[in-house]
Amino acid sequence: MTSGHGIAHSEVSTPETDLLHGVQLWIALPERFRDTARAFQHHAPCEVQLEGATALVFVGELPGVDASPIVTHTPLLGVELCIEAEQTVTLQVDDTFEHGLLIDSGHVGFEGQELARGELGYVPEGRGQLTITAAEHPVRAVLLGGTPFDDEIVMWWNFIGPDHEYVALAREEYEAGSERFGVVEGYEGEVERIPAPPLPPVRLRPRSRHGRLLD
Repeated sequence: MTSGHGIAHSEVSTPETDLLHGVQLWIALPERFRDTARAFQHHAPCEVQLEGATALVFVGELPGVDASPIVTHTPLLGVELCIEAEQTVTLQVDDTFEHGLLIDSGHVGFEGQELARGELGYVPEGRGQLTITAAEHPVRAVLLGGTPFDDEIVMWWNFIGPDHEYVALAREEYEAGSERFGVVEGYEGEVERIPAPPLPPVRLRPRSRHGRLLD
């Protein structure tokens, strides 16, 4: 889902569902695409057999694996990996990307890091090959990658923009029911939409990719 200038969406379980399991990823759009039109794409990748593992490439591409058709606004990689117990997987990757490995189950060694369930390992750009080793149990993990993101952003609740004024205006328009965000046809829920929380009584400052708040 691409929010662009604005989007409304719903996340609703079926009556028969009592357990959901997944990963939700947020990706900031670069400045030149900030106000692009909202859009939605759906892709169910086919499982690819690797030596000692399987891969589902949902965004981007890996050598020897069919590329995902999902269109992104920056170069990205997203792969679900299921690795057999005590197996090592070596992947050729784009060395202009930085990479993260999110562990869903099991324990792994990842480029000198020991990772357990819920932990995220990080590797900076400059690596064209990544090695992942499963411990005594099978592993399920998500490998993420992309070029370093250098734009500064302000994020408050579900609003993202370059500065305080942009975020404040987006919140104001959302609360007013602006067509900017559209509607979810056929949605039935306890509330028509979730209200946005109030902004704090301070000016929101941009944050860099290094985590520092900027003056």
